Amino acid sequence: MNKGRSKALLSGPYIVWIAAFIIIPLIFIFYYGFTNGDGGFTLDNIATILEPTYYEALFLSIELSVLSTLVCLLLSYPLALILRNMNISKSGFIVFLFILPMWMNFLLRTYAWQAILDVNGILDQTLAFLHLPGFNIINTPSAIVLGMVYDYLPFMVLPIYNVLVKIDDNTINAARDLGANYLQTLWKVIIPLSMPGIISGIIMVFVPALTTFVISDILGGGKLLLIGNLIENKVKADNLNLAAGLSLVLMVFIVINMAFSMKYDRENKKG
Repeated sequence: MNKGRSKALLSGPYIVWIAAFIIIPLIFIFYYGFTNGDGGFTLDNIATILEPTYYEALFLSIELSVLSTLVCLLLSYPLALILRNMNISKSGFIVFLFILPMWMNFLLRTYAWQAILDVNGILDQTLAFLHLPGFNIINTPSAIVLGMVYDYLPFMVLPIYNVLVKIDDNTINAARDLGANYLQTLWKVIIPLSMPGIISGIIMVFVPALTTFVISDILGGGKLLLIGNLIENKVKADNLNLAAGLSLVLMVFIVINMAFSMKYDRENKKG
């Protein structure tokens, strides 16, 4: 058996996987998004996003997902730097602690935060015991952002950490030997070299945050509708055409985010 044929056989399962779980579902989304209940072509499903209820939900989704992505980045980068400078065994243990919650069911983790943040919940009872004022943020955008940051923080930490540990210490030491202080070394050397990890982390956090509906359902109490909630409601109402049309609109913003991120990554590598 020649090498080309063996590669084709090895890639076969991946091709089947991509076709079954990516290409075919996308075909169905495009079909339902551009057709009405009778199967005729229409743009009404996509144009629905111009109605106040839908574009307000879309803008709120973008706002909260951007905010949660920025918070994850601000928390993750210093942590990844600390982990890089630690002993390998200690940093590996801390990374394991970050991965550990991901083994738990996503829904259970979100319900746990509801129990913590709820009125007369764990946080309220603790503050009352310490004779401190209550801290009620349940059913608010702050609670949704907190849930997003908690659930998606590992997706930002891990790619940044994986890039940072591959930076040669000699490169950093050379910058210091040339007179650069820590902040100059960080800004001119470490951050540019870690940009691929930052870009990957932004994509891995922004995309699920933009499309989420479980976190806003539980921590938002159903009072704050994101675009993901509206799509979920249309699916439950058996209106697959409108749900697919809204998904296509959402897909446009995801593709734009990925295109800008990849473009910046390429320009950074050339620079």
